Amino acid sequence: MDILVVDDEQEIANLIKLYLEKEGFTVHLCRDGHQALQLAQTLQPDVVVLDLMLPGLDGLEVCAQIRQKPGDKDPYILMVTAKGEELDRIIGLSTGADDYLVKPFSPRELVARVRALLRRSLRQGGQTPQLQSPHFQLDPQQRLAMRSHPDAPPETLSLTTLEFDLLTTFVSYPGRVWTRPQLIEKLWGDDFYGDERIVDAHVARLRKKVEPDQAQPTFIKTVIGVGYKFEDDATPL
Repeated sequence: MDILVVDDEQEIANLIKLYLEKEGFTVHLCRDGHQALQLAQTLQPDVVVLDLMLPGLDGLEVCAQIRQKPGDKDPYILMVTAKGEELDRIIGLSTGADDYLVKPFSPRELVARVRALLRRSLRQGGQTPQLQSPHFQLDPQQRLAMRSHPDAPPETLSLTTLEFDLLTTFVSYPGRVWTRPQLIEKLWGDDFYGDERIVDAHVARLRKKVEPDQAQPTFIKTVIGVGYKFEDDATPL
């Protein structure tokens, strides 16, 4: 497994590299945002450990550009920052980060987070039938998602791994109301670290890609005080 560590603090980067290499990972280091984008394209890492505060492009912009132009691999992104405010966490997750770690942190915790991210893909084994609703077609084996339009060819959705898993969960159980803890258990299981509000950030990102009007969601609806549910009828949009 290849991991790209992006941090301009050399001592921290070397410490992260040391602990990850002890666990058998291949680790590449870089210190600025522009180089991070180049290496993400050429190396195709499985995970990017990305510091928020970087020279050149900051971590938020790097994260957003990686998500906009994924290569053969769509890497998991673990964002690391010295800032602990809730707003920073939400902004980081909304740009495409999969998890968030605040400095100072234990190197062992970082390794555990990386392993937790990588275990997500291992849960997708087995033959899974295709899923379909009036406006969505999902192929879990190929990890392809398409949305139907009344007067145009189906649209292939560009989803991150977690967004695809979240949409799959919703489409599999139309009408079911999911609480945040239930979605966390379904998507992360025992590998979850952090705040329940991570669910809100990922739902918001998914809505941007699947809803005709994300301000008034048609498919992924908020159930006030509870969580979310998915509804899809045959009415053309």
